[in-house]
Amino acid sequence: MTQKPDQCLGEWIDREALAEAMIPLIGQLYRNNNVVTSIYGRGLINRSVIAILKAHRFARHRIADEAELSVHDTFQVLKTMSEMNLGAASVDLGKLVAKYKEAGNGRNLEQFVREELAEVADKRHASTARKGTDVVLYGFGRIGRLLARILIEKTGGGDGLRLRAIVVRKGADNDLVKRASLLRRDSVHGPFDGTITIDEANNTITANGNLIQVIYSNDPASVDYTQYGIENALLVDNTGKWRDAEGLGQHLKCPGVERVVLTAPGKGELKNIVHGINHGDITADDKIISAASCTTNAIVPVLKAVNDQYGIVNGHVETVHSYTNDQNLIDNFHKGSRRGRSAALNMVITETGAATAAAKALPVLKGKLTGNAIRVPTPNVSMAILNLNLEKATSREEINEYLRQMAMHSDLQKQIDFVNSQEVVSTDFVGSRHAGVVDAEATICNDNRVVLYVWYDNEFGYSCQVVRVMEDMAGVNPPAFPR
Repeated sequence: MTQKPDQCLGEWIDREALAEAMIPLIGQLYRNNNVVTSIYGRGLINRSVIAILKAHRFARHRIADEAELSVHDTFQVLKTMSEMNLGAASVDLGKLVAKYKEAGNGRNLEQFVREELAEVADKRHASTARKGTDVVLYGFGRIGRLLARILIEKTGGGDGLRLRAIVVRKGADNDLVKRASLLRRDSVHGPFDGTITIDEANNTITANGNLIQVIYSNDPASVDYTQYGIENALLVDNTGKWRDAEGLGQHLKCPGVERVVLTAPGKGELKNIVHGINHGDITADDKIISAASCTTNAIVPVLKAVNDQYGIVNGHVETVHSYTNDQNLIDNFHKGSRRGRSAALNMVITETGAATAAAKALPVLKGKLTGNAIRVPTPNVSMAILNLNLEKATSREEINEYLRQMAMHSDLQKQIDFVNSQEVVSTDFVGSRHAGVVDAEATICNDNRVVLYVWYDNEFGYSCQVVRVMEDMAGVNPPAFPR
C-alpha cells in the first residue's frame, strides 16, 4: 500500500516522540544502575533522538527479514528495565527484542524481559559511595586522548574506571591550555562531547565532571600518585618508549600504581592481549600486560573465526595503514627505512609485526602468516587484506554469511563488524568501536583460497579494545544480555 505524505510524517513524529521518551530512561539506567544499553553494538548513552532512530534503522542489517527495529518494542523494554532496580549490566535492546520474537513462547514482552534479566534484578547497590578504579594515562598523544574521551564517556555513576590523572612532559608555559585544547578539538574525531574547564593554579582539567590531575614528569619511576589521592591505580603507558617488563616495571615503583597496560606490542615474556581472543589469560598476578597493536587487534578476531570454521593452512597479511605521528610530514632524516619520506605525499612500504604478533594472541597461527605494510596519505582508518589458504573449501556467499553471523551472535561481536555495501570508503569507519569491519562486497573466494578485506579505525577502534582490556584487569565488566 502506498503511503500518503501526512501518514508518513505522522509515523515519523510518533517514532521521534518515543525516542525522546527513551533518553531519560537510558540516562537514569546508566547513572543510577550502571546499566549500559545498545542496539546491535551501537551505544545509546548520551545520544540524540536522531541517533537513536538511526540505530533502530541500522538494525535492519542485523535482522533476518531486514525489518526496521520497532521503537515501540525497545521503549517497552527500557520501561520494564527501569522498574526492576537492576544491578550493573550491558543490555543490547535489539538482540533482546530479536530473542523475544524467536523464543517468547507466549509470554508478553514485559514478562520476557523480567525473566531474561532476573539475574541482575534488585541488585542495585544501596550505597552511594563511588569506588571506581583509579586510572592514570602516562602520555597524552593520539591514543591517550582517545582513551580519555572513552573513559569520560563511560564514567556513569563513578564505580567503574575513573580517569584521575595524565602524566606528560611539560612542553610550554601554557602547556595545560594546549593539552585541554587538544582534548577539546580533534581534526579526525571531531569536538569533545561535553564541557572542559581548566584550573591552572592546581594543574587540573575537569571534563564532564571528571577532575583530572595533570602531572609533569620526565621520569616514570619518580611520581608519588598518592599525594593526589590516587590509590591502587591502573596506569596506561601510551608512550611506547618502554615495551618490556623491566622498562614498564618502573611505573610499579611509584606509590599509588598497582598495574600497568601498554598500548603497543609487548616484548619478551609480556602477555599480548587481544580482547575477545585471549583476555581470559589475564590473572590477578599479572602486573604488566600489553594490549598488542591496532593491526593485531583488527586481524586476530577475523583470523580466529575463519580458522575455527575452515582451518588456515597459511597466508599473507598486507596492511594499508594510515600514516602515523612517527613519520615525517616532509622529507627529513628518520632512523627507519623509508619513513623519512613525506607521509602526506607518498605510499611508504614498511614492516609490520602484526602477522608474527598474531601468534602471541592465537598460538595456532604460529609460523603460518607473513606480513607487510604500506603507509598511505590518510590520517586515520586502515585496511588489512587477509590472503588465506584454507583447509576446507568454501564459497564467497558462505564465508560472508558465516562472518555476518559471527558479527551478530558470537563471542566476537564486539571485535568483528560486518558491512555489505559497494559504496563504503575509509572515512565511513572513523569512530568504529569494533576492532575490525569485514567488507563483504570485497571478499574474493576460489575453492580453498580466500581474500578478506577488513577495515579498522586504527585509533578509536583500537582504543576501545584497550578499554575492554582495562575493564577486565579492573574487574568491572558487567554481565551482558541477552545471554
